[in-house]
Amino acid sequence: MPVVKLLGSILLAASVAAPGFSSSLPAKGNLRFDVIRKGKDIGDHSYTFSGSPGDYSVRVQTDIAVKVPLLRINAYVFKQNSTERWHGQSLTAISSATNDDGTAHQLDENGKGILPASLWNDEIVKSRKLLNTIDGRIMSVKVTDLGDQAVPTRSGNIIARHYRISGDLDRDIWYDGEGNLAHVSFKADDGSTVTYLRK
Repeated sequence: MPVVKLLGSILLAASVAAPGFSSSLPAKGNLRFDVIRKGKDIGDHSYTFSGSPGDYSVRVQTDIAVKVPLLRINAYVFKQNSTERWHGQSLTAISSATNDDGTAHQLDENGKGILPASLWNDEIVKSRKLLNTIDGRIMSVKVTDLGDQAVPTRSGNIIARHYRISGDLDRDIWYDGEGNLAHVSFKADDGSTVTYLRK
């Protein structure tokens, strides 16, 4: 299985109901994750929040490299920088620059009345449509509530609410008691499991 296709879906991921101001803006202003595949740390995924509840922005960054065992060379690289701009309860704009293993993508869109598939906003569990943050495509999804579960973080296990997104995007996502993204899991194209482990 070519590694080139392995992580292309990570951000549809890296980065979901009508856009709304979510209670899930973290008090410390950021969320940071290690990206784990086959037990190895292959990169980082982070959200940085700035502004006020009336006008704020969210910067989403992903930097992933899958290396060839023993050779220490990259078999696959995925990098994305994305910025979401919000006014009150409305997503007003999203822009992203993506390098998908040498293939460049550029996105500059208005909100379109749809939440982006960046996963941080817990309002996504009410959604049936998502905005692809790489190419602006509208994705149809179904969301299933699977109840509370314990999930790992770098600081230990926490209890979080588990939701499964299926359809044009397949993700298992967990939100903690404050509505913040706690964990992400999905199958890569080669059948391996990729997780976001919160720092």
